[in-house]
Amino acid sequence: MKIIRCRKRADAIPKACATATIVALGLVADGYASADPITPSKLPQISTVDERFQSYNVEMLEVTGGRFWKPYKDIMKTSAPASDHVAGAASGTAAPAGMSPDLYQYRPPIDLTNRCLRALARNLGPAYVRISGTWANTTYFTDAKTPPKTAPAGYNGVLTRDQWLGAIAFSREVDAPIVTSLPNSVGARGPDGVWRPDQARLWLAFTVAHGGTIAAAEYFNEPTLASMGGAPKGYDAAAFGRDFKVFDAFMRKEYPRVKLLGPGSVGEADAPWSVASGGYGEMTVLKAGELAAFTGDADAFSYHHYGAASERCTATGTSAADALSEQWLGRTDKTLAYYRAVRDKAMPGKPFWNTETADAACGGNPWAGTFLDTFRYLDQLGRLARQDVKVVIHNTLAASDYGLLDESTYEPKPNYWGALLWRRLMGTTVLDAGPSREGLHLYAQCLRGKPGGVALLAINNSRSSSSSIDLATESLRYTLSADPVQSGTVKLNDAVLKLGPNDALPELRGQATAAGSISFAPATITFLAIPEATNAECKG
Repeated sequence: MKIIRCRKRADAIPKACATATIVALGLVADGYASADPITPSKLPQISTVDERFQSYNVEMLEVTGGRFWKPYKDIMKTSAPASDHVAGAASGTAAPAGMSPDLYQYRPPIDLTNRCLRALARNLGPAYVRISGTWANTTYFTDAKTPPKTAPAGYNGVLTRDQWLGAIAFSREVDAPIVTSLPNSVGARGPDGVWRPDQARLWLAFTVAHGGTIAAAEYFNEPTLASMGGAPKGYDAAAFGRDFKVFDAFMRKEYPRVKLLGPGSVGEADAPWSVASGGYGEMTVLKAGELAAFTGDADAFSYHHYGAASERCTATGTSAADALSEQWLGRTDKTLAYYRAVRDKAMPGKPFWNTETADAACGGNPWAGTFLDTFRYLDQLGRLARQDVKVVIHNTLAASDYGLLDESTYEPKPNYWGALLWRRLMGTTVLDAGPSREGLHLYAQCLRGKPGGVALLAINNSRSSSSSIDLATESLRYTLSADPVQSGTVKLNDAVLKLGPNDALPELRGQATAAGSISFAPATITFLAIPEATNAECKG
């Protein structure tokens, strides 16, 4: 992996605009106007999110090294030389049950000491880093100075002390406590088949002893697809319930400060596109409703969302032509609605954590690394913030096509720039900006770092029509665009975003915008900072 230099550049929150005596916002687009103007000072609070709401995943497989989803640019190439295949086998990175090895490509362990990687991650903080994934279910931790060359019986991978020390150091450096899951494979069980916490106890004790923070944990990754994820053959909901009881008692006694999440289901929705309805691998599905019947003691209801399986794994995914459609963007809501019904029955009142999400499972769509996916990325954050989802963890920070960063150079992809603007501007108090419609998805939250201020996010997902709002006060405008929209390069207020000398972040400058009508061109994303909104909900 190429190592590049990077130094942190902390940009300040935008300077306040001049105080306005009138603050009024109305919607006017394609002949539509709201019945009552929307006034930022009076937008009501509808929810709150965690300070680390926007977070990211580093796959356990990245930490250990192994075969992960092959990038599309390499899809027609040999995935790795013979020596890499041997290394992958030695480190326990066999393909999950039912998956073709041709879908994967070997990577050496990620260099979590890389200065650029750390600086770019730090600028998204505070956040959570989720170190988990399918391969975590079958990973064996050893604190031996000389680790075994092959995984013990019942495991597929080895996590060494040095690798985990690197993960702990990364977590501390970038202000991202760890969210994880525990090994669940045959090796983690007694002769009776019941899960035992011996491995988890060793690993978690080592973490704490070396200054690591485990903020939250799931019993294991994606029990919906338990057999595919390494659970014993024939594993069912009753076995999950039996084992979750052991996990719950162990964690509550020995690690009472760690939030417990469950059930961690994936891919269910009342729709044919849902991953668990025919996406990939061995698709024996344990229903979330059956699993959640046992997870009532968890602190939050966790679930994963993918709008489809990518074309690596299925021919029925979503095309780039549909990436801005209401149907595609609305899949976020459909998955949440499905799990909300499960939550309300089995875990009433528990908040939601979306612990893994991206545009598509199996490494992302071919256009996941372009500006086209930034609409899904930011729209999803806006939707979920309104609906009692406290944390959203993107998959991944820097692996395969859906990574926020290029996995070889760590160059930011368009989604990273969208994530950075969200982090700089969107606070933790969520406001009601009214309903969205095609051409204008409007979200509002308190402006980060500015008491009384409001931040608006306006997404024009129409490819052909402009929309506009009428804002009777000055604001700072941050518009993201790309030409073509399916481009790996994104502009902020018509200036290309890229790392500067020594790979420093550019200054993200808002464009002073006068009161009056503000137009949004087709296929653009705009943040508006209104520091002087004087919204009482944002005073805290």
